Amino acid sequence: MLNVLVLCDDYWHPGEVIEMGIRPLEGPEFHFDFVRDAKDILTPEFIASYQVIVCCKGNSINASNRSPWLTDDITEVKTKELEDYVKNGGGYLSVHAGNTSREGDEYTDFVGNYFVGHPPRCDMDVNIIQGHPIVEGVEDFTIRDEHYNIHVTADDITKLFTTSSETGGCQVGGYTREIGNGRLCVLTPGHILSVWRHDEFKKLFLNAVRWCGKKI
Repeated sequence: MLNVLVLCDDYWHPGEVIEMGIRPLEGPEFHFDFVRDAKDILTPEFIASYQVIVCCKGNSINASNRSPWLTDDITEVKTKELEDYVKNGGGYLSVHAGNTSREGDEYTDFVGNYFVGHPPRCDMDVNIIQGHPIVEGVEDFTIRDEHYNIHVTADDITKLFTTSSETGGCQVGGYTREIGNGRLCVLTPGHILSVWRHDEFKKLFLNAVRWCGKKI
């Protein structure tokens, strides 16, 4: 079984969406623990007990506190500790709000992208690029979501899929990186609950967890 830590809840992304989307996926293969308020619980020892960290959280303490949490006075686990966790063999999956850092942030260097913006929620096509275990068995699909535009800064990515819409153009929607002994994956969809309940997105997400946890 993969023990997975899910970080969620910020001003723009309520944790209820993430928990209601992920918790039904739990079973013999996966156990998920959810942390919404990251400021007093995360330590290097704590995160080391999980094979995979899923970050669905932007850099605010929680939905009612917009202060950043990735700072020395708030948490013992910041970007460096997350990067060390991956280098030492951990898996890191950054979903939607996990990809909202800005140009020049340390976190940007870690995940390999920074957030540019998005149009109003719209119909968005997800176009799979075959050839990676994460997308095996996943077909192209259409969802209504925030269509993220990210600028990829890493030069070592393997693209998984693109996203396209009338208002947002064509964007990189998912990719993987290998950092030290660990694995990192980025998925940009995931703002509203219906996305998490879409069969093809669920396949993508669970395959990404498996890949980050070195099960595929």
